[in-house]
Amino acid sequence: MANLGSMLKQEIARIARREIRAQTGTTKKTSAQHRRHIATLRRRIDTLEKKIALIAVRRAEAPATPSDDGAASQPRFVAKGVRSLRTRLGLSAERFGRLVGVSGQSVYNWERQVATPREEQLRLLAAVRGIGKREAIARLRALEAQPAPKARSSAART
Repeated sequence: MANLGSMLKQEIARIARREIRAQTGTTKKTSAQHRRHIATLRRRIDTLEKKIALIAVRRAEAPATPSDDGAASQPRFVAKGVRSLRTRLGLSAERFGRLVGVSGQSVYNWERQVATPREEQLRLLAAVRGIGKREAIARLRALEAQPAPKARSSAART
């Protein structure tokens, strides 16, 4: 009987080892895949860090030059900027519009972002940014002193 007992014990151990191997096989495979993936990611991180360091060195060595883009020379438009400029100069929208050469309604539309100024108007706005309150009032007085252009009569249109 001892022989039968030892044979059963050996068979049970063999079957148990096979089941354990079957159960842990997929875990081992996925674990190996994860390790390979992590190693690949580490290599990519190393190469990217080297590239970043190289770019930083080049940037430090390169002299700072202003960009020669055409967009850099064109003034940018910000609606809040028009509003704050107008209030800083203490002008109504109508008077500010006269200063820039547009109607007061255009100024309101700019401020509410309903419309945007044209390039020539942007240049005029940029020029007005650099003046103070006294200068703005003096320019308005000079504009008001000039005779207004004559409106065309209805007979001239036909």
